Amino acid sequence: MTDGPGSTPDMPSGWAAEQPPPYGGAAGAAGSSWASPGAGAPQGANPSAPHPSAPHQSASYPSAPYPSAPYAPYAGGQYAYRAPDAPRPGIIPLRPLTLGDILDGTIKLIRSNPKATLGLSAIVAAVTGIPAAIGQAISFSSLGDLLADPYAADTANVPVAGVAAQYIGAIISYVMTFVGTTILTGVLTRVLGRAVFGGRITVGEAWRLARPRVPALFGLVLLQALILLLPLLALVAVLVSLAAANAFDGTGSTGAGVAVLVVLLFFVAYIPYLLFFYTRLSLSAPAIVLEGRGVTDAMSRSWRLVKGDSWRVLGILLLTAILAAIISGVLAIPFTFGGSLLGMLSGGTAAGTTIAALLLAVGQVLASMIAYPFQAGVAGLLYADRRMRAEAFDLVLQTAAAQNQSQGWVHGGVDDLWHPSYAAGTGQPSGPGHGAPPYGPHGPYGPQA
Repeated sequence: MTDGPGSTPDMPSGWAAEQPPPYGGAAGAAGSSWASPGAGAPQGANPSAPHPSAPHQSASYPSAPYPSAPYAPYAGGQYAYRAPDAPRPGIIPLRPLTLGDILDGTIKLIRSNPKATLGLSAIVAAVTGIPAAIGQAISFSSLGDLLADPYAADTANVPVAGVAAQYIGAIISYVMTFVGTTILTGVLTRVLGRAVFGGRITVGEAWRLARPRVPALFGLVLLQALILLLPLLALVAVLVSLAAANAFDGTGSTGAGVAVLVVLLFFVAYIPYLLFFYTRLSLSAPAIVLEGRGVTDAMSRSWRLVKGDSWRVLGILLLTAILAAIISGVLAIPFTFGGSLLGMLSGGTAAGTTIAALLLAVGQVLASMIAYPFQAGVAGLLYADRRMRAEAFDLVLQTAAAQNQSQGWVHGGVDDLWHPSYAAGTGQPSGPGHGAPPYGPHGPYGPQA
């Protein structure tokens, strides 16, 4: 039924004559001049530009079919969603870290906190390196006397005093270095824990926070040394037992050959043992300082964090040791060479020995003030990386970073975030909205609005 004579109109009144094709139809079908935007535009024309005959438009539109972010072009001009970059309030991006992120973050840690990293490391290196430098200077002076007049005395007895001084100085320096580096590790780890959030910490505050954990750090170092050196003690016991049983006695070089074979077989088995335990226990110190754990608990914690990624952790640790050795060697070689040469040519004078000792000490300080914070920084960032990968800890860090940004400053309560109860998969609630510190009513940030 129609309103009047004639055929029913194709289009209702007021509709444009050019309509899109029906669902499933092809563009540009008969009776329709519809085309997708830009399909019929001449080459080089901007499809979003208005037609010359069209009325003036007050708004302009971008020529790109998609916004530049968070979309990224793929091959062939196609576009796909790209996840936004992780926030980076401090020395690292708050996401699982690459090797470049770890090395870059370590350098940023040193640059952003020079007093607490380079300054403390230089002080520790200077204090602990003085006995070894004095012993080396005396030793080189003795060698200089021997080279100046090899027939003045019995050549077998001339360098004895120098060698004894060198070993005594080295032993004293090792003991002092053990104490100094243990304390330094705790302080540097505290500095790193705040620097991840973009905050800075003074030397006094870092020492105040790290001081309660120093006894546990000493216990950790002693226990780790015992674990790593226990096979060497067993080797000495075996060699002494074999020697007592005359196992090394033989005609010609047979006895010496047996001893060498035993030592070689031992080291073939010992090197994998050393690397395995060194890797699995490498994150114990950060767990003691940042999580407040005991010695054995921290070692178990490190074992669990490293498990499943041992090869990567080992590779990063070995690369770090190589880089630290190269940098330290480059800085120390000129002073070590100069001090050694001066000590041998000074003729044993007090002034020459003193200057030689100073040069050797300066070389030791320059080498250690870079190596100590570099290795501590890599270990701390490896710990953070493993927690982000194993416990989704990056979500906790990102939430805290957003809170700090809204406040406009880094709250000291972020130090408590490193406790494992704030990470996923620990059986305890974490993050905002779950009533757990630091975002619950009793957390360091206080109640949320």
